[in-house]
Amino acid sequence: MTTFAELLLNGISMGAVYALIALGFVIIFKASEVVNFAHASLLLAGGFLVAELHPSIGFWPALLAGVAGAALLGCLVEFLVIRRSKAASHSVLAIVTIGVDIILVTELTRQIGTDVMAMGDPWRDKVLHLGPVSIAQTRVVALLIAGVLITAFLLAFKYTGWGVAMRASAEDGETAALMGVRLGRVSLGAWAVAGALAAVAALFLAVFPTPGLDRTTGVIALKAFPAAILGGLDSTTGALAGGLIVGVTEALMTGYQSEMAFLGRGIGDVAPYLVMIIILLVRPAGLLGTRELTRV
Repeated sequence: MTTFAELLLNGISMGAVYALIALGFVIIFKASEVVNFAHASLLLAGGFLVAELHPSIGFWPALLAGVAGAALLGCLVEFLVIRRSKAASHSVLAIVTIGVDIILVTELTRQIGTDVMAMGDPWRDKVLHLGPVSIAQTRVVALLIAGVLITAFLLAFKYTGWGVAMRASAEDGETAALMGVRLGRVSLGAWAVAGALAAVAALFLAVFPTPGLDRTTGVIALKAFPAAILGGLDSTTGALAGGLIVGVTEALMTGYQSEMAFLGRGIGDVAPYLVMIIILLVRPAGLLGTRELTRV
């Protein structure tokens, strides 16, 4: 029972981090109807800035710089690539983001090399004991910070002018533009927010019990893609639900891998995609995604 509780707590904590990344996918999709496959490079860029700067300026200023840098990089991708593209199809723009991701990840990989970069976090390898249950302090902090950021975003999305503009543009972009909503500004803000959330997620993907940030850290962002899909690519609350499902599933399948040896090794890495496929077979729009009805 103790093992199950530890795996569940770790799964919920990692699920909250995945939810931050999945929320970035959803925000951009709602603002521009583009599936952003360059999200992994935004995450890796934010984490790299934190790891590179913390020895000279300290952890918290480095974290702010990483968040700002990833947000700025997201803005540059939107302004210089997405907005300037003459492609009429959103599918083509999604393919364009793959090219952007390859370019950015290649350069970041060259900068990182074979190093494993420490993040300089103040929690180090401290472990919190809750009775018989032990959990890394970084996991608890990740859950708290992710919870605060997700709550703040959902409140801003519902009550602020930017949130209303984003909801209006997601519902009907042409009508929103006629009503005075500046779609370019909404899209730019979405890419900035997505980049900032990705940078925070990068921190908690690279701290204890993980050795640190390396050139493969950005690949972990792809685990959040099933979370966004199975939750519903146009649903912000779906991103939260999807992240938790992916995190808990991955933790439990990895923790009990020896008891499920018949499924093969590495089942924890495959499990999120299996869950995504099963859910999409039942609900093609995802758990909380908008179902499109066509009258024939």
